[in-house]
Amino acid sequence: MKNIGSSSFLSIIKDNGIYGIVGAIIFAVVIPIVLAVVLGGKRKSKPRGVPVQVGGESGFAMRNARSAKLVEVPWEGATTLASLFEQSCKRHQQAKCLGTRKLIAKDFVTASDGRKFEKLHLGEYQWETYSQIFDRVCNFASGLLKIGHDVDTRAAIFSESRAEWLIAFQGFFRQNITVVTIYASLGDDALIHSLNETQVSTLVCDSKQLKKLAAISSSLPSIKNIIYFDDEDSANDASANQKISEWKISSFTEVEVLGKNNPAQPNLPIKKDIAVIMYTSGSTGLPKGVMMSHGNIVATAAAVMTVIPQIGNKDLYLAYLPLAHVFELAAETVMLTAGAGIGYGSALTLTDTSNKIKKGTKGDASMLQPTLMAAVPAILDRVRDGVLKKVDEKGGIVKKLFNIAYKRRLVAIQGSWFGAWGLETLLWDALVFKKIRSILGGDIRFMLCGGAPLSGDTQRFINICMGAPIGQGYGLTETCAGAAFSEADDTSVGRVGPPLPCCYIKLVSWEEGGYTTSDKPLPRGEVVVGGASVTAGYYNNDLKTEEVYKVDESGMRWFYTGDIGRFHADGCLEIIDRKKDIVKLQHGEYVSLGKVEAALMSSNFVENIMVHADPFNNFCVALVVPSRQSLEEWANAAGIKYNDFSELCDKTEAKNEVQQSLIKAAKTAKLEKFEIPAKIHLLPDPWTPESGLVTAALKLKREQLKAKFKGELEKLYK
Repeated sequence: MKNIGSSSFLSIIKDNGIYGIVGAIIFAVVIPIVLAVVLGGKRKSKPRGVPVQVGGESGFAMRNARSAKLVEVPWEGATTLASLFEQSCKRHQQAKCLGTRKLIAKDFVTASDGRKFEKLHLGEYQWETYSQIFDRVCNFASGLLKIGHDVDTRAAIFSESRAEWLIAFQGFFRQNITVVTIYASLGDDALIHSLNETQVSTLVCDSKQLKKLAAISSSLPSIKNIIYFDDEDSANDASANQKISEWKISSFTEVEVLGKNNPAQPNLPIKKDIAVIMYTSGSTGLPKGVMMSHGNIVATAAAVMTVIPQIGNKDLYLAYLPLAHVFELAAETVMLTAGAGIGYGSALTLTDTSNKIKKGTKGDASMLQPTLMAAVPAILDRVRDGVLKKVDEKGGIVKKLFNIAYKRRLVAIQGSWFGAWGLETLLWDALVFKKIRSILGGDIRFMLCGGAPLSGDTQRFINICMGAPIGQGYGLTETCAGAAFSEADDTSVGRVGPPLPCCYIKLVSWEEGGYTTSDKPLPRGEVVVGGASVTAGYYNNDLKTEEVYKVDESGMRWFYTGDIGRFHADGCLEIIDRKKDIVKLQHGEYVSLGKVEAALMSSNFVENIMVHADPFNNFCVALVVPSRQSLEEWANAAGIKYNDFSELCDKTEAKNEVQQSLIKAAKTAKLEKFEIPAKIHLLPDPWTPESGLVTAALKLKREQLKAKFKGELEKLYK
């Protein structure tokens, strides 16, 4: 049969109208059904992880099936971040390296309630090559010495992600300076703690953070130098801060020019040197600084390189997550290793309809048209909800076609040939999925997901609608994001793949919680990671380090994650629980808070939720941030009168409606009766990293939430 491309399909449909559509559907669907009857069967699974005997505490251990020996470097000689970056720049001299969109104009729009919102008019991406970026890195490193930075002291980066963040990061390594990374959303107390604990002397920041630093300057005695990123507001902020501070304040450009005019010899690190002290926003108390060696970060990058198919300098990566988070730092290190282009954006300018994008301006994804991107589950959940809402609004033939296409693809992707195949795939792409894929630029071929568990429904939705596999990763700051990673040809959901080739993963029985490695049909236990990606421990916190890091008799370092997992027959890991999230109720039942929250998030009324269980009661309760749009649409349809969203959240009718939706979601997920919140409280304001109630990866900060809403929780138990 002559091959028919997608453009031919489109022309057939256009030429024959509705009859062409119906005919094409019949033709394209019948063929795979007939073939399914003839061929039958499902795709066979292959081993992805294999059991291995490793030292230390007894447990059930696995390694990646691809490599009997742990991977530590992407190629010989690239043992540190400095050497890896320099060699990659030489390999890919003229390839696109870092890209930034040109800011054309800023506008402010006034909402009906009087609040003003900033809207950005952004232009095309402006690129610098690997060769140009390497020169800037060397200039910055030399400039550091010229402004008087003591190479025996640490430096910190306190900013949103941007090209200069990565240039500064690599520049510090040219002089073997340890970098302290801090979330831009961190509160004052945590910021002061992080900078003082590590005795940072040079701080790199953006203009927004300059204002924050001015207010706490008297609490930062070790700071000597401030380097700010150049933008339209930074010069004024810098001159204002100069008057109230003893700091030496320089612009990023000034440091680069100084270095270019006064080149200095590099002082390169070795593999075991500490590259980064990464402060996590943490779910409890003050943040802890995780010490990552150059070897740790390089090992994770080298391992992930083996998982992403055919990654290279033709790829474009959309960078918008915080570089101070290990997930994004690891992802961008992988891109630099591969010679891919990194185009910077932000979560607020990501798509054409993002909050900060001026109407008529393209979002970052539309402008960049990336082939690779990373995402945390909350972002993918929003994409899914947005698409489904649009489909519902269209209704009619559009909704029917979408549902047919989705079901056909779902059958195919789950492993049966009795689904969308060949010509039918081209048809559904032309009719349904092409427009959806344009939301993220249209060229995505692989997505990395991490930072928190991704629901199976959302993973499958993105697989089908974006036409790209999702590499769902599992890792922690303490393992440099390197632990497990699902492979491109693995169509299962809910799992995080086999161990990366840079580490081993073993399960250790947790008898108290009822999880053991002898469980049938699959071994279960606490997830413990060992190998090249396991970090050196917590800075200035030996007690906590000794609690969760162990070294076996062979010298291998292991990290005890506190997560509960199980290994599937093919060697893939599934995270099923977390020690800290399990609460025993008054009558002895165990409630896994994270599991219940994940199930209830499927309700259309829920934007965020925290389930709370008290050992002195026999039921659990929940704090719910409702989806404003969904709740207001329901209220208007139901004739509920209210003045503002806060008043709506207080209404008994609204609480009852949300409660019923939670019960429905719980039944769908087959939760036990005691796991379903008996009472709920609706909160009108969203939980953001800036509010201190969720981490940068949008994980709940339970202790902070419990403290802030102590009164509301107490009322729920009365």
